Amino acid sequence: MNRHNLLKPVWVDPHWPLSTDLYEISMTIGYWAYEMFFPATFELSFRHLPEHRGYLIAAGIETAIEYCLQLHFDDDSIEYLASLPAFQQVPHAFWDWLKNYRFHGDIDAVPEGTPVFAREPVLVVRGPLPEVQLLETFLLSTVNFQTMVATKAARIVDAARGRGVVDFGLRRAHSPEAGFWAARAAYIGGCIGTSNLLAGFRFGIPVYGTAAHSWTLANPSEEEAFRRFQQLFPDNAIFLVDTFDTIEGVRRAIKVGRPIRAIRIDSGNLEQLTRKARRLLDEAGLQDVKIILSGDLNEYRIDELLRHETPVDLFGVGTELVVSRDAPAMTGIYKLVEWEKDGERIPRMKWSPDKMTLPGRKQVFRVRNDDGMIIEDRMTLFEEADAAGEPLLVPWVRNGARIREIESLDIIQQRATKERHCLPETALQLSHPQPIPVHLSAALEKLIDTLVH
Repeated sequence: MNRHNLLKPVWVDPHWPLSTDLYEISMTIGYWAYEMFFPATFELSFRHLPEHRGYLIAAGIETAIEYCLQLHFDDDSIEYLASLPAFQQVPHAFWDWLKNYRFHGDIDAVPEGTPVFAREPVLVVRGPLPEVQLLETFLLSTVNFQTMVATKAARIVDAARGRGVVDFGLRRAHSPEAGFWAARAAYIGGCIGTSNLLAGFRFGIPVYGTAAHSWTLANPSEEEAFRRFQQLFPDNAIFLVDTFDTIEGVRRAIKVGRPIRAIRIDSGNLEQLTRKARRLLDEAGLQDVKIILSGDLNEYRIDELLRHETPVDLFGVGTELVVSRDAPAMTGIYKLVEWEKDGERIPRMKWSPDKMTLPGRKQVFRVRNDDGMIIEDRMTLFEEADAAGEPLLVPWVRNGARIREIESLDIIQQRATKERHCLPETALQLSHPQPIPVHLSAALEKLIDTLVH
């Protein structure tokens, strides 16, 4: 299978129409009942960055786009909705309208893999109010989650200093579906592959794997377990050596002899065990045999291991990657920023304490220095021109039809890596990072002041 040719729509589950909150349907019924079909603009942004995050890697955009384009309500979905107690008085005509629902609006978004910052619009949806309201819950869910994992992966990959990182997180994800999307996001963030076969099949992500401790325990001896695995998979003979005594496991792997691709250590004092294992392998003439480390790793532990010059070649990261333990939730919001009446655009904003939103449809311009390094972002009203920067929001959908080609995950990953390394070191540091400044244009500041006062 040619991974570069996997340019097809992101997989969509037929039950996605009901992957939403009750109040989205309630509000849509209200808009329909009062004929509120006027054009409206919603923006998806992140209220603030989590602690120890100097940037976010935008991910889940393609999934969100495909959801918008494929969303429709089948008979079973409508029958279920109409049966709910809250909707017993809803006219049958509404369910007819919902059955014919299709998204006819426009979508602008940042390309996936783009570093983004607090309050910046990442995805902008415009269309008849009921159509764009229905999208809220799913868009937030998918962009929040995939952005969370892609950002965590990017931090882990940077900490690995060029050594490969593989996603081992499926068994620790919050569900098989979460593990599936996490594998996609982790690849965007820079992982070289995943253990997740469904993600490999659907997205063309390279798949990696060894054997579990159960393989060793199910065989007559550790040495026999290695030998049998080697006979079955001579080109992928990777031995998990820490089922019993790790160093003895390394010695038994050496005794089995070539071909050995790598050994994996999953527990214990990883720094000390890796040094001893490397010495034993080298003394046996197996300098080309790689050492893979796994076992509750994260960016902080990987950084510590490499600061101590631990001779490791590759990392397998599971739990900490797919649940982003230190920042397990994003602050994504999907807010109405303007609507139109009689051809007039009416900006809207929320100014409640700690949850104020920014009014009007907007654009973000990225400003770089002469070396291409990102120094600041400027948020403007959409109609403003800013020749000093590059616009981040680009058209994806017009009148319900895709106009931007699907990108391969390799292209998205390359963008994420390149653009992340255009950020200042202060934004990339693992602890207490400093995001780049995001300035509001004078016109946007004036609009905010007008609406608040």
